Amino acid sequence: MKKLSLATAILASVVAMSANAYQAEVGGTVAVADPDYADTSVGFGIDGTYYFNPVQIKNAPLNEAAFLNRASNVSGNIAYSDNDGVEITTFGAGIEYYVPNTNFYTGAKIAHTKVDIDHFGSADATSYAAELGYLPTAGLLIAVGLVGQDIDGGDNDVDPTLRAKYVTQVGSYDANFEAATSFGDVDYYNLAADLYLDKTLSVGVGYQDNDAEGKNDVFSINAKKFFNQQFSLQGTIAFGDDVNTYGIRGAYRF
Repeated sequence: MKKLSLATAILASVVAMSANAYQAEVGGTVAVADPDYADTSVGFGIDGTYYFNPVQIKNAPLNEAAFLNRASNVSGNIAYSDNDGVEITTFGAGIEYYVPNTNFYTGAKIAHTKVDIDHFGSADATSYAAELGYLPTAGLLIAVGLVGQDIDGGDNDVDPTLRAKYVTQVGSYDANFEAATSFGDVDYYNLAADLYLDKTLSVGVGYQDNDAEGKNDVFSINAKKFFNQQFSLQGTIAFGDDVNTYGIRGAYRF
């Protein structure tokens, strides 16, 4: 009887742990671009992430669990859109690795994009990035790196990057702050902030810009809701000077 009770207790603890952890996430995205100069187009994407170890939920916002767990992972994504004979297909992959028993982080990404234009042929471009980072305190990552691109028949540039991410508390709420920039012939800037109204629901804003000639700034708003610990739904609206983009992403963790 005692052995049976012990086995039951162990099984119950394993089930409870599984219910509060996940090791992979898959998602699907639908995006609608509404430019001033062309017809509206619809794009589709799928993505997936696998974590080397189970990610514990604990008492963190569900959307930040992997980051706060320092969960090393590999990821991949595919995106496709077609607008009046202009087809764009992108394949991407990435890795994030938190060095065990240290505060160091490293990451890398690569993506290949192919553009097919009716009656004009096709063009290819490959982009890549690598980072080294440090987490001086819980919830804060500071990373430096390089980003580059290889464009068929175009310029091939490699530029330095700087990025920071900080998950903390603001009053009684959790919040996420992000900033990133790259320096080159054209400098790029990205800012984002998310406020977690509870552990399952967030609202956020973003801003992107670069110093190329012309109007290039983009403002965005987003909201994300976890209906349970597995399923989430996110909506995003981005406002640009020449194009507005609307996106929705559903994801499942297991």
